[in-house]
Amino acid sequence: MKFDPNWVYFAIFGLLAYMFFTNKDAMPTEKQIDWSDFQRHARENVFAKMTVNLKENLVLAVVKPEHQRAIFGDTLPVATPNRWTGEMEQPSVKVTLPSADRFSDFYDKTKEQYHIDATVKYEEGGNFWLSLLSSLFPILFIVCIWMFAMRKMGGGAGGIFGVGNTKAQMYDKTSDANKKTTFKDVAGLSEAKQEVEEIVDFLKNPDKYTKLGAKIPTGALLVGPPGTGKTLLAKAVAGEADVPFFSLSGSDFVEMFVGVGASRVRDLFAKAKAKAPCIVFIDEIDAVGRARSRNMAMGGNDERENTLNQLLTEMDGFGTNSGVIILAATNRADILDKALLRAGRFDRQINVDLPELNDRKEIFIVHLRDIKTDETVDTEFLARQTPGFSGADIANVCNEAALIAARNGKDLVQRDDFMNAVDRIVAGLEKKSKITTLEERQTIALHEAGHATLSWKLEHANPLVKVTIVPRGKSLGAAWYMPEERQITTYQQLQDEMCATLGGRAAEELSTGKISTGAANDLEKVTKQAYAMVVYYGMSERLANLNYYDSSGQDWGTFTKPYSDETATLIDEEVKRIIQEQYLRAKEILQLNRDKHKELADMLLEKEVIYSDDLEKIFGKRQWLSRSQEILQQQGLIEPEPEAPSEELKT
Repeated sequence: MKFDPNWVYFAIFGLLAYMFFTNKDAMPTEKQIDWSDFQRHARENVFAKMTVNLKENLVLAVVKPEHQRAIFGDTLPVATPNRWTGEMEQPSVKVTLPSADRFSDFYDKTKEQYHIDATVKYEEGGNFWLSLLSSLFPILFIVCIWMFAMRKMGGGAGGIFGVGNTKAQMYDKTSDANKKTTFKDVAGLSEAKQEVEEIVDFLKNPDKYTKLGAKIPTGALLVGPPGTGKTLLAKAVAGEADVPFFSLSGSDFVEMFVGVGASRVRDLFAKAKAKAPCIVFIDEIDAVGRARSRNMAMGGNDERENTLNQLLTEMDGFGTNSGVIILAATNRADILDKALLRAGRFDRQINVDLPELNDRKEIFIVHLRDIKTDETVDTEFLARQTPGFSGADIANVCNEAALIAARNGKDLVQRDDFMNAVDRIVAGLEKKSKITTLEERQTIALHEAGHATLSWKLEHANPLVKVTIVPRGKSLGAAWYMPEERQITTYQQLQDEMCATLGGRAAEELSTGKISTGAANDLEKVTKQAYAMVVYYGMSERLANLNYYDSSGQDWGTFTKPYSDETATLIDEEVKRIIQEQYLRAKEILQLNRDKHKELADMLLEKEVIYSDDLEKIFGKRQWLSRSQEILQQQGLIEPEPEAPSEELKT
């Protein structure tokens, strides 16, 4: 068991309180009288015993029981036992003597003349240490409370004196030997794993590299969106490397006391050098590594900047840190200080991006190891249904699917459970009890059928997986697509995506002659997309090949845009033109497929959820029209929706 110093403080408090409250001076059973009253009572033989303190010229006289009422009256003290000696302390009186000699003369004369029987005892002084503790008890009590509070504020084993100690946790060969994370537990991330595996291999086999003159990297920075596995990769390094591994967060350096952050950095590297070779992992390093002088209001004595300066010095300063490798993770590399990112401090920046199709398949295989599934579960299918999902999202999908299967009383997790889990995570909880009128349901069905129709007819629109009018989360209906994973997007692909997104609003206007607020999210999406096409990608007629994006991350603000007012007017006009063109295009395609769109909306009202197979029964196999074919159909020069287009027509 670990020794807890707090019990020492509790014992001291209890002992001092016991001594204070059991001291007879602290809880008196005597009455103070003057010298003349004492002489009168002594002559009346009311005292049984007298104790003379020669040092302080005091007399403590015990009153006989039959005379106590006469001296003390109604405030008669009760005899109490002394907890130190066990003797009963009788009610007594205290008097200050003119001098010890004068008391001796008075006692001798009174005893001879009045025949008193009181015994006299002379003492040189009281219990010095007890009196000292009694007088110092309030001060000691306050000091102990202050020390206890400082321990809690300091947080470390040394209290206020250890506040500058690092909070890093160290792992070595003996730490959690049965629960180590290895590279086998990290699915996907093949390029990132290769980078960190090389660092681990260098620590295990340094001669392989040093004989060629290579030096071990000073640091590696893991950069990527949240949930992509940066911390998991660091855990794998801790499990694979046979060297001490220090782990802490960037916020562990920051403290309310001035100079504490820099002190913790020094203490961390001092411990790391003592254990070299070793690895130090700093998670969320942006908490302390933010670029300096961004916020001028903080001044030159900013505690965070002092901590960063010390970190820069320790990583690559005048001294040496041979054998200490820094591994850090952040999802905001753009705000880090440039001095922190230079070679010699972080030699490698490892991008940990969102997993692609094959990576997602591997991640599903890892997370499905402990889940009981049946033969309908296909990792290839699940990977295709989760584009844009991070590793953490996929883990959540697997867990949610198991919960849904258990809720329905199943023995195995099936494919439908995974699909429901994806729907639950993407769109929210299903709300079948939400009250909607018949007119609202018809409008929602027309809206979602419009999206489905256009996605089926446009070449570059994302293929539909399923569409539903069951409310989920804040949405009244939703359509799920399987987006194509591509690295670049062409102008035509963006046009088709915008057109399919505007299909819901266009379907409402064509079918009912009215528009509703249900397209708010669609309009927000296409407006941002059109603005990006004009301002960032240079995809407009009047502002072609221009880009107003600042990659340095500088915030231009509302009144300091990087273009003139005339250009802002042109941007607005181009955005409106692009959106209007695609909206009219969506209405034209829906007009050409009015009957089948109506049939699809009726099926939605009946089934509430339809899949791509249902669309294929209505529209036939998915085939798309080129822009020229759309124009020819509108002019009536070719038949709309040819069932089996000839090769000549396709050409």
